[in-house]
Amino acid sequence: MTVHLGKAPRQAIPVHLTDSEHWSTHAASLDPSARRWLQASGFSGAPDSHALVPAADGRIAAVWAGVRGAAHPWALASLPLALPEGDYVPGTAGLAADAAAAALSWELGGYRFDLYKPARRAPARLHLDSSAATQRALIIAAAVASTRDLVNTPAEHMGPAELAEAVKLVAQQHGASFKQIVGDKLLAAGFPAVHAVGRAATRAPRLIELNWGKPKHPRITLVGKGVCFDSGGLDIKGADGMRQMKKDMGGAANALGLAQMIMALGLPLRLQLLIPAVENAIAGNAYRPGDVFKTRKGLHIEIGNTDAEGRVILCDALAYGAESKPELMIDMATLTGAARVALGAQLPALFCRDMALARSLVDRGLALHDPLWHLPLWRDYHAGIESEIADIVNTGRGAQGGAINAAIFLEDFVPADLPWLHIDLYAWNDSARAGRPAGGEAQTLRTLLGHLEQRCAGA
Repeated sequence: MTVHLGKAPRQAIPVHLTDSEHWSTHAASLDPSARRWLQASGFSGAPDSHALVPAADGRIAAVWAGVRGAAHPWALASLPLALPEGDYVPGTAGLAADAAAAALSWELGGYRFDLYKPARRAPARLHLDSSAATQRALIIAAAVASTRDLVNTPAEHMGPAELAEAVKLVAQQHGASFKQIVGDKLLAAGFPAVHAVGRAATRAPRLIELNWGKPKHPRITLVGKGVCFDSGGLDIKGADGMRQMKKDMGGAANALGLAQMIMALGLPLRLQLLIPAVENAIAGNAYRPGDVFKTRKGLHIEIGNTDAEGRVILCDALAYGAESKPELMIDMATLTGAARVALGAQLPALFCRDMALARSLVDRGLALHDPLWHLPLWRDYHAGIESEIADIVNTGRGAQGGAINAAIFLEDFVPADLPWLHIDLYAWNDSARAGRPAGGEAQTLRTLLGHLEQRCAGA
């Protein structure tokens, strides 16, 4: 842990917070030598900047850190790997630190994926008083870190079986039940679409399920796309398109991360987590363009392109999840490049039939700096995914509206009266920002958690 709750060591160094607006006022309150030192250092309170103030004996007397706001979720994220190793506490000379934001941002600011390459140094340690707010923040940070780890792990070590083991471990930690349906047993159990996509791989496809909570509580179903590596299948990707396809299980990792938060925080929900886990591989028995499969729901789908495999495996999982009639179903998937073209890497696309709910989620995401953006489930486009020999086809007739085409394909497997959120996310940082290193990322989890907490409070 990078954040420690409880009494701080006597030698802990205070970290004072400021921003560009208030720095001149805070600087005026300092003794002249410290003020001149900071002025000579060029410190001005800019976000993600800091300056060390020396004591007379050469030790560090204090740190001044520039933030976007004391309650910003990434306020202190730049510090754990930039400050010298040692112990620190929030200071009192500048802006009052928000304990939850400090805990979350510092803990994630110290995150590194070091499974294969040892870290060069330990993060600096922040000491905070233990409270419900700081404990909640660290639970969230732990789930975000676990999500990142899963996405960052190469496919060689994160195939369908390893992803199932990760879910099983979380289930054991929280007293949840776990089961999986593997290989050809998927056909007998009614998951033919999951089987079709994964059957060519040497690592068997599976449907992973976790259940937790009391029967009297509202049922929530989470579904995550678990394509552990996506070659594109027979419609094979080019080298550039395949390079980061270890992250194509990012939806599953994020769904598991949200499930982990729900259970660790003890929300009064009856949780079901479903992950169809496959590797989209190439072999003599690979599914083909033009093939038609009957899905769990009974709809026949034609394969227009084997590289649109995510929606194929999700349709069986969504149909299965809907059978238990949850009060809300959320699916998360690294589904389309079209969503990234429209919104970029930092804005997951939200599809929702309830306009008021969609608006509230967008507003909450903006407030929490964990954004998502509403795109339409435009039913007039449904004709573009209708097949001449089956009910629907897994590709549209052209490149336009690709994210919408995928969403309305999935919508056919979700009953019209079932509240449903479809989140098309990237699960990846192409470049580093404070607290968000390049690589796997958790997206929208804090926003969705806040929405679920609000639902529980309202109930």
